Amino acid sequence: MRLSAESMLSKFANSSSHPAEVRRLCMMIFDEMNEKVCEMSNRERKILESAALLHDIGYYVDSKSHNKHSRDMVIEHGLEGFSDKETLMTASICRYHRGNLPDKNKHELYGGFEKKERKIVKKLGGILRIADGLDRAHLSLIKKIKINYDEENNIVEFILTPNTPEFRPDISSAIRKRDLFEIGFKCQSVIKFSEE
Repeated sequence: MRLSAESMLSKFANSSSHPAEVRRLCMMIFDEMNEKVCEMSNRERKILESAALLHDIGYYVDSKSHNKHSRDMVIEHGLEGFSDKETLMTASICRYHRGNLPDKNKHELYGGFEKKERKIVKKLGGILRIADGLDRAHLSLIKKIKINYDEENNIVEFILTPNTPEFRPDISSAIRKRDLFEIGFKCQSVIKFSEE
């Protein structure tokens, strides 16, 4: 029997607020990118939402390589409301929230996708990596994310508004993890705080 992302999360994860916060950040980034940079489908939004909730469930197995355990658990349990292919894509996005970048020649699951599906995995995986990096401390410190897109120079600028204006959280993890986002969206990116 397939489980919904929420059911799988409550069955296998501790009570951390991190998955819900990463989902919130992912949805903000997705919606901004969808509006300002390139159109993505509602199904892609749903896939990203599930991957955001489930990216860390692999900790249930072991913290070492937890991203790969997350992938395997999503495949093993299936995802209610998703096709087999969408479930595999969600699992793949979970796998790439940290660690190595997708490689169609080395990674069997990713290599089995069609080109269009690999592009989706890279884009959504890129969003997830940044969102996860923004909540590295698991403290929900980012209130809002806006995106400015410089089309001429192909630069995506993330403008972060922290919850507490006088305190700027450490975003170095998000900056380090933006590589897949830049590959997926074929752009350069800048992550900075709003001047408000």
